[in-house]
Amino acid sequence: MADGRGGGPGRTRGREVLTAAQARRTALAAQGFADRRPPGAPTMRHVQRVLDRVGLLQLDSVNVVARSHRLPLFSRLGPYDDDLLRRAAERPPRRLVEYWAHEASLVPPATHRLLRWRMARAADEAWGRYRRILAERPRLLEEVLGAVREGGAMTAAQLTAHLHPGAPRSSAGSWMVPPTEAVLAGPARDVKAAAEQLFWSGELTAAGRTAQFERRYDLPERVLPPEVAGAPDPDEADAVRGLVEIAGRSLGVATEAHLRDYFRLRPGASRRAVDELVEDGVLAPVTVRGWARPALLHRDAAFPRRVAGRALLSPFDSLVFERSRTESLFGVRLRLEIYVPAARRVHGYYVLPLLLDGELVARVDLKADRADGVLRVQAAWAEPWAPAHAAEELAGELRSMAAWLGLDDVAVTGPGDLAPALLEALRAT
Repeated sequence: MADGRGGGPGRTRGREVLTAAQARRTALAAQGFADRRPPGAPTMRHVQRVLDRVGLLQLDSVNVVARSHRLPLFSRLGPYDDDLLRRAAERPPRRLVEYWAHEASLVPPATHRLLRWRMARAADEAWGRYRRILAERPRLLEEVLGAVREGGAMTAAQLTAHLHPGAPRSSAGSWMVPPTEAVLAGPARDVKAAAEQLFWSGELTAAGRTAQFERRYDLPERVLPPEVAGAPDPDEADAVRGLVEIAGRSLGVATEAHLRDYFRLRPGASRRAVDELVEDGVLAPVTVRGWARPALLHRDAAFPRRVAGRALLSPFDSLVFERSRTESLFGVRLRLEIYVPAARRVHGYYVLPLLLDGELVARVDLKADRADGVLRVQAAWAEPWAPAHAAEELAGELRSMAAWLGLDDVAVTGPGDLAPALLEALRAT
């Protein structure tokens, strides 16, 4: 996407005032959608630019199109080599490590350090199964930690096999939040819970994920850069302030609740951090016309006159994962319908909004049919303000996504008011 600079906020009675359109463009710029896509193949420099913009990549196990953390880079850079992201997350010097940020996320190592206060609270705040294993079987946590220390990075299944040779293998992967105890049983369930409690507490971290999306647990000192692993724990208040500042920079303009949600912070701690950042001039109170609550503007926020280009967004993209903010910015109510019974879904199972020239103009329910080599459009819906060329732009982006995913074709196989025009546009390309 590309931008034109200028068009800063107006002033009314000494207070900053943004129109809804200005706030929307400021938010898009903060998330990297005003940056031009690379003219050639994206490089690690381009990947780093996106990471600097967004601050985190949310993880999710659903792979109906692609793992969610892969999609934000595609949305901002276009087709890129997946090995760039693997290198960033799994090879020294690591640019990304995993922890609970906005849900499970990949974050820069420096941000991982700002979350140590959350690790310190694992005994009280981790999910119940994990806390129970700490209270009931502390020896097992020592055994899991010792196995990783001696044997290197291991999945929960490998740890179970190491500690309990001959134990039945679970058919479930390691992405169970909380663990699906009906599937995981006995030693596998307990070892998984122990590894997760150690991950939550920061005594273990993730060296990466397997092709089946299983965490590979390892020691932090073998994963984090030495300057991060060996650094002292920051004061909690300073750490929360640092997280709120990252959120402010990544969002551009946001309410306190939006800032708080970015790293899932507690209201009191978030509000204190916001007050301090306002006092120091990092954040400035602003009014956004049409927003019900006061907003805050980061001092580095940009004000492009326009944002041009197109992008398909993961439902877990940091631009839209806070649904109330998405509705305030774009006038679109996004709902994750994965867990909604099929008969009650409105837009589909895994729906990606289409961002076109700074507006959300359509949404498509997609499925990567890898067996047939087809990206299937299971539904396609236009927003009321979608321009006449929305189907043509969507067709082009779907073709690009299909090629990036290694699929040969795009097929419209479902309903929606945009489906007929999209089918015609695909036939014309």
